[in-house]
Amino acid sequence: MIIFGEDQITLDEVDSILFGAKKIEIADARLQKVEASYDFLKVFAENKVIYGVNTGFGPMAQYKVSDQDRNQLQYNLIRSHAAGSGKNISELYTKAAMIARLNTLLQGYSGVHVEVVKLLKELINRDINPTIPEHGGVGASGDLVQLAHLALNLIGEGEVLYKGEKVSTASVFKECGLTPIKMHIREGLSLINGTSVMSGIGLINLIYAKNLLNWSIAASGMINELVKTFDDHYSSELNNVKHHEGQKKVAQAMRFALNGSQLVRKRHECLYDKKIEATIFKDKVQEYYSLRCVPQILGPVFDTLFSAENILVNEINSVNDNPIVDKENNNVYHGGNFHGDYVALEMDKIKIAVTKLSMLCERQLNYLMNDKINNLLPPFVNLGKLGFNYGMQAAQFTATSTTAENQTLSFPMYIHSIPNNNDNQDIVSMGTNAANMTKTVIENSYQIISIELISILQAIDYLGIQDKLSEYNQKIYKDLRVIVPKFVEDKPLYGHLANMKNYLMNNRLNLIK
Repeated sequence: MIIFGEDQITLDEVDSILFGAKKIEIADARLQKVEASYDFLKVFAENKVIYGVNTGFGPMAQYKVSDQDRNQLQYNLIRSHAAGSGKNISELYTKAAMIARLNTLLQGYSGVHVEVVKLLKELINRDINPTIPEHGGVGASGDLVQLAHLALNLIGEGEVLYKGEKVSTASVFKECGLTPIKMHIREGLSLINGTSVMSGIGLINLIYAKNLLNWSIAASGMINELVKTFDDHYSSELNNVKHHEGQKKVAQAMRFALNGSQLVRKRHECLYDKKIEATIFKDKVQEYYSLRCVPQILGPVFDTLFSAENILVNEINSVNDNPIVDKENNNVYHGGNFHGDYVALEMDKIKIAVTKLSMLCERQLNYLMNDKINNLLPPFVNLGKLGFNYGMQAAQFTATSTTAENQTLSFPMYIHSIPNNNDNQDIVSMGTNAANMTKTVIENSYQIISIELISILQAIDYLGIQDKLSEYNQKIYKDLRVIVPKFVEDKPLYGHLANMKNYLMNNRLNLIK
């Protein structure tokens, strides 16, 4: 059980709810704070002009709304803004969005009735997930359109995903004994004004990206074993003189993964401690960059993810709607906490970092494919008859084209502000677009590394070095060979690629945290 309201929610706690089936409970003190905020706003709002309580929204805020229409105004806002399009965001991501929305409302600065947070908790715990389209939000005033689809479900309308089916919200509420919320003062605006969808997607992007980094470090270590590399490029002595935490952590992870390997070599034993008569060396004195610069390439990826985690966790523990109902200071403050720039920029950073990771995977794959540069393996790690069989030749096309797509998708979304809303929203974040594009880049990268890892398995079998790998890599080899057995004859590979991608995304390595 995860208790919301006792302390800040962490990424690990969100992870345990999404992937570990943990349930949510809300601390009584936090429910009391939400109720106190609502009670304060109900009194404070009398005879005052407060945005979204008795005014229109956006550029329509210049129009006052009568007291008798105030509640209907909130319904109108939700229904009118449920205007998204495109395919629906998958359930895992919408559940993350609800978690993010629940936590910001529980800060007690939104003036919502306590029934809102109680119903949100029930939807999360019962896996009743809203149908939220991908397209619609510009990231300020937050995820207005996407969150309106969530709010639509909370008032008992629209459709939800429940038990694998898309069904009417009303029928699910009836089955589960749930009651839709009612509009009291500003529930509609509080629900749709914020960054919860981009943040929810961003949290899952971060979880998957961190695991992807671990798999990339593991793949890099295995390739270094294949070529019997020298061990100094991931040594503590070399990497500790460059003062970047990520580089040092990646090198440390490589040392752990390669500990006990019978394949990696000591430079002293091969080149320093004996006289070398040759004037032209058959073996490379230094490996290609994609093999020996792994700490320097993946280190910045780690640092980017570490920084993004701090930003995203701060965001989901923040108050990100408008206006802010501040009972302690007896005031209501108007501003722009809904603006998604923090999330948008981190999403762009992550997708750039992950794209670079995918480029490293593609270059390592190319090294394995090209017998002229590795001087070790048959072309395309083909274990069959050359010219008659084709090994991983066509799979490389997929990896190359997918890497190219990542490179294009990694153009920043953060700087693509387009004024809209009668120029009221004259500079926006595009945070939800950025989060969705980052999601695509991460999933693409799992496809690329799946092809790389299958090729590594084939290479290990060709060389017959299974028993000489480090203990850590022997386990990875055995586990992955269950997913994709050794093959010699040509067969369609798409099933193997899908199975490998699914396995990698759903099985965590802990080389680096």
